[in-house]
Amino acid sequence: MAAKKLGNFTGNDIELCRTTNHNAGNQTVQALMDASIPFTKNCKKIPFFKRLQYNGAEQMWVISINPHRYGQARRVIDQIESTYRKRLMLSNY
Repeated sequence: MAAKKLGNFTGNDIELCRTTNHNAGNQTVQALMDASIPFTKNCKKIPFFKRLQYNGAEQMWVISINPHRYGQARRVIDQIESTYRKRLMLSNY
């Protein structure tokens, strides 16, 4: 019996943004949920000797989305408050 696929892009999500700021990540997630855009939010540990580059942060949050929803997600991020948007590192897909 063949395994079911969840969509055409199973496992092919692209990175939307990264942040070390917990509040900016939560604000972004809330905006994406309000717009009904599916996403995944993963945590990456920052190595001890690289933490100086990230102002001492121990972890980085990475938000990924389906490639077909990238334009819609970027428009949603553009509407987030500028204080949170400045703390996001957006990808250039």
